[in-house]
Amino acid sequence: MKKSNKNLVDISMVCKGKHILSFFCAMLVVGVCVCFSQNTPIDSVLKVNIGAPTAKDTAFGKKAKKVVPKTLYNFLFRDIYNSTKQGDQISEIEQNPHKVYEGRWIRKVFVHSSDVFGYSVYDTLRTPTNWLDKVGNQFHRSTRERVIQRNFLFFEEGDEIDPEKIKDNERYLRQQGIFHDVRIVIVPYPNAKDAVDVHVYTQDVWSLLPDGSASGLDNFTVGFDQRNFQGLGHTFKNTIAYNGKDPRQRFEYASRYFIPSFGKTFISGQGILNVQRDQKQLGLKVFRPFLTPQMKYAGSFEVSYNNLRLFEFVTDPTTGRSVRNYFWSQYSLFDAWIGRSFRIFFGDNTLRERARFVVALRHTRQTFYGRDRTVTDSTNQLFQNTRPTLFSLGYSNRSYKRDLLIYGFGRTEDVPVGDLIAFIYGNDPAELGKRKYLGLKFSRARYIPNAGYLYSLVNVGSYFKDIRTEQGIFSTENNYFTPLHPLGRRWYARHFLNVKFGLGFNRFQNEYFNISGNEGIQGIYSDEMRGTRKLVLGVETVFFSPINFLGFRMAPFLFSNIGWTSFSKQSFFHQRPFQGYGIGFRFRNENLTFDTFQIRLSLYSGIPQLTNPLRVGFDGIPPLRFRDFDISAPEIVPFR
Repeated sequence: MKKSNKNLVDISMVCKGKHILSFFCAMLVVGVCVCFSQNTPIDSVLKVNIGAPTAKDTAFGKKAKKVVPKTLYNFLFRDIYNSTKQGDQISEIEQNPHKVYEGRWIRKVFVHSSDVFGYSVYDTLRTPTNWLDKVGNQFHRSTRERVIQRNFLFFEEGDEIDPEKIKDNERYLRQQGIFHDVRIVIVPYPNAKDAVDVHVYTQDVWSLLPDGSASGLDNFTVGFDQRNFQGLGHTFKNTIAYNGKDPRQRFEYASRYFIPSFGKTFISGQGILNVQRDQKQLGLKVFRPFLTPQMKYAGSFEVSYNNLRLFEFVTDPTTGRSVRNYFWSQYSLFDAWIGRSFRIFFGDNTLRERARFVVALRHTRQTFYGRDRTVTDSTNQLFQNTRPTLFSLGYSNRSYKRDLLIYGFGRTEDVPVGDLIAFIYGNDPAELGKRKYLGLKFSRARYIPNAGYLYSLVNVGSYFKDIRTEQGIFSTENNYFTPLHPLGRRWYARHFLNVKFGLGFNRFQNEYFNISGNEGIQGIYSDEMRGTRKLVLGVETVFFSPINFLGFRMAPFLFSNIGWTSFSKQSFFHQRPFQGYGIGFRFRNENLTFDTFQIRLSLYSGIPQLTNPLRVGFDGIPPLRFRDFDISAPEIVPFR
């Protein structure tokens, strides 16, 4: 069963969507709040000067300078990234510069929280010089220093310096999404040889994201996403919608509140309330992941009530074709797990520091209410009440390498490298009969010298009921990107290759892969691109440019996708492959928490019932994240 997807429409319809209004709201905020100030990214540290102003301005820039006043020119075209070079600092960072202070005790911890515009964690003397920068900072509530010290630091005064913990803390702070960059500096205390002071420098990003759309007074959506509420680091999202012509429900409301850490516990909490036409949800979740290899315990607790409008495919007796049949599914969910990590007893000191054995136990209860469908061994099995208890034993070895211009547009990116292997065993006294579960997960990622980065993942799992497999799956995914290629005049290119394969066996009724959209063929959504087997290949080249407008960098890209799907009784290559090719432009300001905006021109082939193979789209995409190697809750291999 799947939730309904919105079909991609042509440009005249897309312009009515919320992404367009969100983009113009973002541009308005940028214009008012001056999201164009100079900051220091890791690119300068990497000695890849992607944004430094030079004498070789573009022809457009030279002409603009002649006709546009200097202040306005700087407002529109000044690079938001710092041009200050940091020499060979990146090599020192990768070698962990904190090691020389290992074992010394921390006398004082100083937190320096900077506003969005005109500051830099790499040049602590820098302050806003442009009055527009200063005005922009007045509209932003910077992260409170005591909040950082009490909730986001792995260390405190009196602790001994652990170099790996300090480095992990920088990464953890950057992952919060509320900081443009973070830097931790250790300074020896002159009056005591074994004492040091620790300075934590952070620079905020603009955290308020307006959202909305409207096609009239009787059909509109308005909302906001505040990702650093009152400088507390909390996320608070609210959306209200009204459609006077919808007979099912006129008003909609959606809200989410997220707390990243309750003090030094590093336990996060989240509350969700959705009262929407296709989704009613009330949920509470508290969780603590293995943030670092040094953490011994992790776990989560979640309870929720859900009422979702889903769809299934049924055969139309008049045409013989599959059509969607919508219905409601109401259920409650209870989910809890706990995990414990143990140091390994083999390998060198580096391996012992970063690698861990992890055991974990998980229990889940999913209970359905008011079912209007009869659950049998051959129909509607997805709506049976389940109570799986899962146990996992795993090995995790992870570290991180700093890089840039991968998924970001100049910000520091922590790229995980390492290994993970986990065995999962479980028992589920389900409504339709008891069954066992066995699963295996393996993943590995490496930087290949002078060749790029390769990540590989293999998943296999299945229930066993009366010596027969049930809901089985084998899947593999491989992601590769090349080193950054300089193209001259501060342009750079990077190539990406993705290969996904999935094979489902003895799946339940209406379980299938769909390789449209983000799961395969970009920019197209179709119910016909489904099956219990899939193979998708994707190639993309991104050109990172020095061009920016109002602080938004532009990155042209080319993409090509090709994929196959089939059901179990069909030949895998029984039809023409689904194909998509295109060109586009992405825009992002790393000083903002806004999604990346992209304009895409696509040409499709082999898509059933597609009347116009040429599509133009304009949408927002959230920043992509790397897959990590921390072992979390034991899970059933997802079928997607």
